[in-house]
Amino acid sequence: MISAIITSTKLFLLVVVTILLAILALIVALIEPKGRLYNFISKVWSNTILWICGVKVELIGKEHLQADESYVYVSNHISNFDIPVVIKAIPGQLRLVFKKELAKIPIFGWQLKLGPYILIDRQNPSKAMQSLNQAIEKIKLGVSVLLFAEGTRSKDGSIQSFKRGAFTLATRSGKKIVPVTIKGTYEILPKKKFNLRSGKVKLIIDKPIEHDGNTDKISEVSLMNEVRDIIVKNYESK
Repeated sequence: MISAIITSTKLFLLVVVTILLAILALIVALIEPKGRLYNFISKVWSNTILWICGVKVELIGKEHLQADESYVYVSNHISNFDIPVVIKAIPGQLRLVFKKELAKIPIFGWQLKLGPYILIDRQNPSKAMQSLNQAIEKIKLGVSVLLFAEGTRSKDGSIQSFKRGAFTLATRSGKKIVPVTIKGTYEILPKKKFNLRSGKVKLIIDKPIEHDGNTDKISEVSLMNEVRDIIVKNYESK
């Protein structure tokens, strides 16, 4: 009974905070298109969400990043809680790639659509490529982009097969690709469940991987397999 009350209270607070900051982000997106203030509001939202839920984030590997450099981050995806974790932990100006279906959510989706994040249509290859080109343009402006390489959340907490989109983005932009491993968010909020738990999450940033910018399929798949092997190794380590 007490556990249910605590979970309900947390969910209520999450909804209220998300709506209020989404409204603020929506206003900011309309008046400041570069997205720097939007990025700040996103970090306020993520820190608040994690605090309400009693979730602490341990960041490992920040020393691998250069403050004056932008990257293509590639992460595993095991929970909705991955989003506030990466926004909080990854430094600098960060733009996430979201599935376009989220744009349909009132207020929250509207600010995603109008803001600096990138919405991708996974069902339409030509529109998906347009979204990747949009991401490349943002990278040229000095921001980093993060993609969840599996394309959707894991159903059971295991790492699924990767999609090529993130690696096409990396090769075409010429930017180094950074493997990001998230551990612990599945235990906090599994897919299709609302039993929120407090706990500790690890976010591991591996060394940036340089590549030759070759955009052929073989090169991208090879890069994809290399990054996935790194993330799987980190994820399965104790």
